[in-house]
Amino acid sequence: MIYIPDTSAIIEGVVVDLIKKEKIKDKIVIHFAALSELEHQANKGKAVGFLGIEELKEIRRLSVEKGIEVLYEGERPTGAQIKYAKLGEIDAHIRDYAWSNGYVLITCDKIQAELGRAMGLETVYVEPEKKETRAKIESFFDDDTMSVHLREGVEPIAKKGKPGAWIFEKISDKKLTAEEIKEISRELIENTAIAENAFIEVDRKGSTIVQYGDYRTVICKPPLSDGWEITSVKPLVKLEIEDYHLSKKLIERLSKKAEGILIAGAPGMGKSTFARALALYYARQNKLVKTVEAPRDLQLPDIITQYSKNIGTSEEIHDILLLSRPDYTIFDEMRNTNDFELFADLRLAGVGMVGVVHATEAIDAIQRFVGRVELGMIPSIIDTVIFIKDGAVNKVLELNMVVKVPSGMTERDLSRPVIEVKDFLTGELLYEIYVFGEETIVVPVKKKKLDIKKLGSVSKFIEFSEVKNGVLYIHVRRRNIPAIIGKQGKKIKKLEEKVGMPIEVVEV
Repeated sequence: MIYIPDTSAIIEGVVVDLIKKEKIKDKIVIHFAALSELEHQANKGKAVGFLGIEELKEIRRLSVEKGIEVLYEGERPTGAQIKYAKLGEIDAHIRDYAWSNGYVLITCDKIQAELGRAMGLETVYVEPEKKETRAKIESFFDDDTMSVHLREGVEPIAKKGKPGAWIFEKISDKKLTAEEIKEISRELIENTAIAENAFIEVDRKGSTIVQYGDYRTVICKPPLSDGWEITSVKPLVKLEIEDYHLSKKLIERLSKKAEGILIAGAPGMGKSTFARALALYYARQNKLVKTVEAPRDLQLPDIITQYSKNIGTSEEIHDILLLSRPDYTIFDEMRNTNDFELFADLRLAGVGMVGVVHATEAIDAIQRFVGRVELGMIPSIIDTVIFIKDGAVNKVLELNMVVKVPSGMTERDLSRPVIEVKDFLTGELLYEIYVFGEETIVVPVKKKKLDIKKLGSVSKFIEFSEVKNGVLYIHVRRRNIPAIIGKQGKKIKKLEEKVGMPIEVVEV
């Protein structure tokens, strides 16, 4: 019998396996269309192309060893057929050739197999086998390793410790060569094809991102980088929301009021770990939870669907989430304007959103939205900011929109819409965001302490005073109010200029 494999059978290693098991003994025909597609993928720098070429070399080696004849036949496909390979052009080319010549088709593509059988073509369908395996990259990790950094011409380095408290440590004194890193990359990609819970998230000319179990690995190669490099990250801790020992007040807000949440912090501080814990918390409350990730590296149970922004477009994800109506969507690693616009659009559509952003201060997370959406919409999009530092919740901010005179201004005709950013736990006003002229500004609000001497002779009429949200409230008896306000309010205006803040007179 003469067998002809399609590209899926070559890439998955099925032909090699059938030769080893002596199920193929006579002839194998490799169609030039399969060669062209693998060549095209390799020229684009895609890992799958290199993997297929390695399998072809192994087929040739085994065929010589076992006396099997390998023939190369068929016409090379056109550029258009290669371009539309994903739409089935190459598969159809190989399938038609097998049917015309009476060859046995070998495939790992179920649709290809069913079409072949529908044509009366003898077909061998082998479902890609998923099995547990161990990749070399795992040998660089121990129980304390957060990430491993491998680069040609440099000793392998590991980041060890925990979020906020880690050190870099050399794993070996031997410098790695480009060939060693290429071998680690090739072996990881090959194992991804056969391992459970493993997939290639992104495959570009200069980079490949692989999710292999708990390991997220980024492979960079020339010309994108100036040398071969691998960065592999593994989460050390998987916490529940209870492990953060949050206040009852914050738990209640997360459960009932917060629906536009930003989780902010510097790289490596534990933002994604907290996002994972929050996703699990909502799932335990019988909420429908989904995630948008790039890449998909949150380790979550099957009940939570994880969408890849690297594979689906913003429009596609937007439509899916609106139609599936999740209670909460975890948007991990928001980076560009499209991400922030998608977050805002979904939130305004009524979807509970939790976004993860890089920020050195809690207020920076809010500023990432300034200029990307209308200022007045920000409190409708974001209501809570949780700042993570050293793996713990460091600060929580809440946002509200009010109309008032901004702090530091005294003229009442300067009142305008102002976004107040307060410390959620203490209620202290920390920042004000408003439009001044044509600019949107974010102003820190400094706590002002009143020097009672600045009030001069009227201080004797004041029972007590307090500064709240940038306004001085003076409490006086009714009979003394005229002495403080003065004729046509001239006296109180002078007092406001002296103390540098608006004054409100409150009758005792």
